Amino acid sequence: MLLGTLIAWLPARLGLGAVSGWLIGVPMAIGAVVVLQGVLALGELPIVVPSSIQRAAGLAMVLLGAWLWRLGEQAPIWHVVGGALGAFGLILAAAGAGRKAASYWTLGLLAAVLFAPFVWMVLVSLHPPKSPIPELKDILPMTAVKVSDSAGGTTPKLDLHWENYDTVLNSPTLPVRRFFLNTAFVTFTVVLAQLLFTSLAAYGLSRVRFKGREIVFALFLGSMMFAGPVTQIPVYLMLRSFGWLDTYWALIVPGVSSSFSVFLLRQFFLQIPFELDEAARIDGASDLVIYWRVIMPLSRAALATAAAFTFFGVWTDFFGPLIYTNSTELRTLEVGLSIFKNSYGGSNWPLQMAAALIVLTPLLIVFLFVQRYFTKGIMLGSLK
Repeated sequence: MLLGTLIAWLPARLGLGAVSGWLIGVPMAIGAVVVLQGVLALGELPIVVPSSIQRAAGLAMVLLGAWLWRLGEQAPIWHVVGGALGAFGLILAAAGAGRKAASYWTLGLLAAVLFAPFVWMVLVSLHPPKSPIPELKDILPMTAVKVSDSAGGTTPKLDLHWENYDTVLNSPTLPVRRFFLNTAFVTFTVVLAQLLFTSLAAYGLSRVRFKGREIVFALFLGSMMFAGPVTQIPVYLMLRSFGWLDTYWALIVPGVSSSFSVFLLRQFFLQIPFELDEAARIDGASDLVIYWRVIMPLSRAALATAAAFTFFGVWTDFFGPLIYTNSTELRTLEVGLSIFKNSYGGSNWPLQMAAALIVLTPLLIVFLFVQRYFTKGIMLGSLK
């Protein structure tokens, strides 16, 4: 706690105010809990504190933290001390109700800290256009409204500028809608084509026995050691020789093959019992039928995982579309976001945050959709 207070001194002096108590105090409180649990576990100390005492101590820390928070008006450092002590008290009180509750509190607070940058982007995108980067104390888009009384004062009112998103989508200088359609078309095409070809390769490397199979798989693994930028110049020369530069082929074909997807699917296919293949062959099924009707339906979790990684990689690809295309009609969102930033001189932060959220939102939606497949894949792996 003392270390957290010392580390928090600088941002408190910079005027972060009460928000610094949560941005810095809460992670320090979580760290204190983790360290305390680790010390007790490593030392194997027979310390058992009744849950009633834990809850009482936790509530006392919350009250003390709230009182110290008020002192932050005189010295900002007390915001950090109060926030850290209050968060530690909440975790301690939850631990008194059970370890599961303490885990939920800890994970919830940690998720709130990790989610803070996304909330900051949303709030900044709703500020008036051409507004500077707001300080934390002014992060909410507020405006002063006159009060109709004898005093004639003003009162703050929430002022959300949703028109920033409309300005980005209907920009007179950049076809953002076309960028979005290009990105969606290229991404979904690459995902479908890559799943088809990599699953066929993974099936051959896992279910079909032939000479040199391990050598071929070793070559796939070896290709994973080369970073993407290393192969961009050879790919560029190949696309130029084919006459595919500045076409959709240049955006789709390089992403059809993926050694990582082959490796991921092969490892999952190996977990499927080979008795299913033998039973299907007894019924007269060929390798293609076994692949399509036996292996693929049982591999939905692995396919969803591979599709998610591919989707994230293609959707956020910047250098590929930048190098392989020249016309504006073929640009993708990542390249368009860079052009959009340069067109406004890098100063219109609300519009830039709105554009960044337009690029980011599909990724969040896809992640929420495939998250259950990740969990299902873990469960299947534990049962086999």
